[in-house]
Amino acid sequence: MENEDYETIDLLELLNVVRRHLLLLVLCAVAAAAVGFAFSKFLIVPQYRASALMIVNTRQDTTANVTSDQINSAQKLVSTYSIIVKSDTVLQPVVDNLGLDMSCAELKERVNVSAVDDTQVMQIAVEDGNPEWARQVVEQITTIAPAVIVEKVEAGSAKVISQATVTAQPVSPNVPRNTALAGLVGLVLCLGVIFLREFLDNKIKTEEDIKKYLDLTVVGVIPVYAEGKK
Repeated sequence: MENEDYETIDLLELLNVVRRHLLLLVLCAVAAAAVGFAFSKFLIVPQYRASALMIVNTRQDTTANVTSDQINSAQKLVSTYSIIVKSDTVLQPVVDNLGLDMSCAELKERVNVSAVDDTQVMQIAVEDGNPEWARQVVEQITTIAPAVIVEKVEAGSAKVISQATVTAQPVSPNVPRNTALAGLVGLVLCLGVIFLREFLDNKIKTEEDIKKYLDLTVVGVIPVYAEGKK
């Protein structure tokens, strides 16, 4: 029972601390949220995403019926094809054709290849602050990659089923999320500083402090006298 009483008292103390500094906590959260909003809105360059879809097959003859085993094999080949798409064999011609001022390794970091919902369709995507630049890169990749895939794998095929398109709105930064996270971080930091100051302060300030820390009964209180007042 004593442990439960102490836990209750501690919780009440925390709530009282929060209540006393509620205005400060709100101001800190709002200020941090404003900083997060301004940083995301005006200092981070918006990134646009260009993407295209390609379908891969384990055989070039698509006139015959496709079995489930062939589809499963094609799904497994997506990871292999993605390596080829991001290889120098594909990306170097992209760099040369567009006259990009970057190396293949640098361009590789900007290219993302992934399977769509575990199917034999793979998505090629590029993000950049210049949407037209991103679209041109994806377009070049989808133009060069199919022939290279067929040549290197020596089986199967890869065809473009969706041309390169760019998102109308930036995919990053996420301004609402960053604003909320900044506000939450500001609130937590402010709360931590307040709790630290409160619990490191061992001064006796109130009658309750005397009873709690000194285990003494208060028999009298000396009032504060303000000069000039009766």
